[in-house]
Parts: sequence; C-alpha cells; structure tokens
Amino acid sequence: MQITKHIYATHIEEDPGGFGAMHPGGTHIYFVGNPNDHMVMVDSGEPYRSWTKQISDFHAELGKPLISAILITHGHGDHIGGLDRLQEQFGCVVRCHPKLEPTLTHRLGQGNVEKLRSRESVPTGGGAKLRAYFTPGHEEDHVSYYMADGKVVFSGDTILGNSSSSVRNLKQYMASLETLAGLKPDILCPGHGEIIKNGTARVEGYIRHRTERENQVLAALAKGVESVDDIVTAVYSRNLRRNLRSAAARNVRTHLAKLKEEGRVTESAATYTVAKS
Repeated sequence: MQITKHIYATHIEEDPGGFGAMHPGGTHIYFVGNPNDHMVMVDSGEPYRSWTKQISDFHAELGKPLISAILITHGHGDHIGGLDRLQEQFGCVVRCHPKLEPTLTHRLGQGNVEKLRSRESVPTGGGAKLRAYFTPGHEEDHVSYYMADGKVVFSGDTILGNSSSSVRNLKQYMASLETLAGLKPDILCPGHGEIIKNGTARVEGYIRHRTERENQVLAALAKGVESVDDIVTAVYSRNLRRNLRSAAARNVRTHLAKLKEEGRVTESAATYTVAKS
C-alpha cells in the first residue's frame, strides 16, 4: 500500500479475540523513501515468523530496495520483534533513542545500533528526510518521526489510529503531544490502527480529552472523593464494563501521578485494617 509519494506500508491483521484486542485496526510497518534509491523501515512488529515473512515479502514487492536503516519508535516487544532477523537480512544499521541503544546493542551486537540525536534528520532516499523527535510518555525511549514532505508524523504508540494510548508518564506525554501539535501534521502514521488524514485535529483531540479527564479528576478530589476506585466511579460512565475498570483505574493513577508531580495534589500514607474472614 502506498500512502504518499515516499511512504509505503504493509498492514498486518491481528486477532481481536487474542492479543490483537490491544491493537484495534492491526499494525502497520512502514517503508519510507524511494524504492529505486534507498529506503528506511520504521519498526519491525511482533517477533512472530509470519510477521517477519510478511515484511520480507513486502520488501520484495517493492523491488528489494536497499534499506539504509531501521528506525525504532520505542522498545516494546511489538515494535522490535524480529529485529535481529530483519537487520541481518537488510544488512543495515538500527537507529533508536539513546536509552534503548544498550538493550538493542546487546541483542544485535556491537556496531549494528546507533543512537539518534534529538531533532536529527535522517535521509530516506529520493530526497525525503525524517526528523527524529523524542516523545516520551507512552515509554521513556519513545521517538516520533516527522517528514516535512507531506507533513507526516510517524507517531508510534504516542497516537494510535483506532484507540487511545496507554501512558507511563502523563506529564511527559502531554508535553510530547504539544510537540506533535506544533508540527501541524496533515497525516499521522501510527504504529497501530488506521492512517489518520486529519493529523493536527487528532493530536488536538488527544490533548483536549486528557485535559478534560484531568479536570474531572480534580473536580472529584475537590468534592472529597479520595480513593482511586471512587474517582473511577465519579469520573467514568456508570455503564463502564467491569473488565474496563482496571484500565480506567490505571488511567486515573497516571493523572494523579502527574498532578502530584506538579504539586497540585498531595498523597497521604495508606492505612490498613484487619481483613474480615
């Protein structure tokens, strides 16, 4: 599938009844550049051999262009799976966030992995370039890539196509969303889900949603609601399915951690009582 003049992607379907439930809309692996010149690949997907074969077959469909680098968005297993096989096949360097480099070097060997610099411009062939933006929040080693030609952002897991993203550090995540909003992208190419054509509007929507949720958490605290579970009850729909409450609680905790980090809320020590038999 060709997305723009310089961007090609292979879409990998995932079983919604299994682990694919975490990635509605499946996964995209991107090849960027000119197939008649050279290209870079963004991420390598899950470690399954069937995934690696699909990526290799798509590379063959493109005419087996020279791959000058594999660019990694972050070190989660569904983004670096099969990396050893593909790096060996392409004979290229792997580029990643400095915090991820030691892990990948241990896996791939010395000389095969190079640290990215913040805002570094990476040539992709055909005159196109990708600029690396460090976008922590989903994970501390997360990198997004911006291509000025077409105003495209490869957002990894910072922004997804069919769902919201999980967040490790919300304060960092919000700053990263502001960074991406400042790029004013027309197109977002996420790690999972559909390609997004109204890129800037989607980023601003993510920011607005998180800000509204934070205000709801603050309002609940102001009313005397204190526990995470009670905040979930106060903030989320009464029709929230039971199996989604744990995810909602994790989300509330990320908001509370951000507010605590900013000095806007305080946390008291936990208390304990004897459990009833």
